[in-house]
Amino acid sequence: MKKIQALNFSNVLVIVILFFSIFGCSSHKKGDIQKPNIIFILADDLGYGDLSCFNEKSKITTPYLDQMAAEGMQFTDAHTSSAVCTPTRYGLMTGRYNWRSPIKSGVLGGESKALIPAERETVASLLKNAGYYTAYIGKWHLGWNWARDENDEIDFSQAVTHNPNDLGFDYAYGHCGSLDMAPYVYVENGMPTEIPDSIAEATESYGFYRAGYVASDFIMMDVTPNFFRRAMGFVKDHANKEKPFFLYLPLPSPHTPILPTDEWQGKSGLNPYGDFVMMIDDYVGQLINTVKDAGIEDNTLVYFTSDNGCSPMAKFDVLAEKGHDPSYVFRGHKADIFEGGHHVPYIVKWPSQITPGTKSNKTICTTDFLATCADIAGVSLKDNEGEDSYSMLPLLMNPQSGDFKREYTIHHSINGSFSIRKGEWKLILCPGSGGWSSPRPKEAVKLGLPELQLYNLDLDIAEQNNLYAENPEKVKELYDLLMKSIENGRSTEGAKQTNDLPLRGKWTQLEQLKSQIKIWTVSDPLPFQQ
Repeated sequence: MKKIQALNFSNVLVIVILFFSIFGCSSHKKGDIQKPNIIFILADDLGYGDLSCFNEKSKITTPYLDQMAAEGMQFTDAHTSSAVCTPTRYGLMTGRYNWRSPIKSGVLGGESKALIPAERETVASLLKNAGYYTAYIGKWHLGWNWARDENDEIDFSQAVTHNPNDLGFDYAYGHCGSLDMAPYVYVENGMPTEIPDSIAEATESYGFYRAGYVASDFIMMDVTPNFFRRAMGFVKDHANKEKPFFLYLPLPSPHTPILPTDEWQGKSGLNPYGDFVMMIDDYVGQLINTVKDAGIEDNTLVYFTSDNGCSPMAKFDVLAEKGHDPSYVFRGHKADIFEGGHHVPYIVKWPSQITPGTKSNKTICTTDFLATCADIAGVSLKDNEGEDSYSMLPLLMNPQSGDFKREYTIHHSINGSFSIRKGEWKLILCPGSGGWSSPRPKEAVKLGLPELQLYNLDLDIAEQNNLYAENPEKVKELYDLLMKSIENGRSTEGAKQTNDLPLRGKWTQLEQLKSQIKIWTVSDPLPFQQ
């Protein structure tokens, strides 16, 4: 009898050891992971429906991004914090919603001053302090301070101040705003690479860009290829070095001007936008192959996503005639508070950690990148850092992990309108789109549309059935969460923080909306009116 008991105990012990050896490694702990190289590729105005790995009805061929998804993880419910460029880039770099910053609506221009204070922690400064070599190559669109002469004109012979190098990047090369915004000048580590010698005239249609100074080395059609060539050169130069590297590659495409190179023109059979997307896909494939050839694929973490939904400059009507919809089944497009404005494709590949071909339906936001990098690097964020950022590392280890802490997500449109999403419910606090699709803001007011929209996205992903009147309790719950996030200066746990600049306009409108549902009980005055 004693022998049987001893044998059973031994068997149990073996089972316990096997259990922990098999499953124990799946639990993430800081310091367990070797610091990976990190590449973040941010497309500009690419729609969720443009990639065939997210949309089986896509008419655009994207074999390399499809392959990246097959070798990594797809996030099917990924969102940008804003439906336009600058605000999303601010959130990506700082882990903080843009409406907490001075930019409450719209985007910056090509001559705009720097938006991010030098003292604010960014992904680049965090990783640099954690031992990474950090580089930015591409479209900045977060402002920098051009040197000015006595007539307040840009002096291209002088250094640019408050540039990406001042925010944590060891190396920085790119242009100031969108590719349709002058001046058309590359800046490398704070210095313009050429002094402009001519003025480009404005163009229309697919090749749209504004008039302005252009340098001789700034060739519109070659800007995207130039960034990819430099990115591939960077990978070759920094592979297998003592320091891991972080490469931020924000593309200016497929945003206007839509200029596929000669070899790609007509390849999609759709229009120049489709050709441009195919060109980007091919260059992403080249970059990933460069990582493979350098022998660093296994521990290189590569992200690919877009800064917002597709722009109507892609010519939705032309694409629709050929059966393609960049917004997939979502309502709206770039600039809108509807899903088409901020629901984006999101792929992450990391062979040593991510199981190939996995998908996660967890709701994530581009602001989550900062906390994820902090978690990977074993760094704890301070209370005034990454106020709206949640680490995605648990999801990268397990796509359905319950350790991912994001409870709700706040979205923002081009005119500063808000929505808040929790679970299947999304509350929009404006009539119409809040952006460029119909009904636009002024049109929505004329039509007398309700200032509240509530959608159950599990049942109505196209946002057609407004349920706000039938669900006052849900409206109140989401409204109160939004107000709490505004008041606390953060949506993560931690000490209360302060939002930048007086909060007016949409904020006052939000407070006034409380009277529309009797069940609401929000105290007066609200913090942002004091």
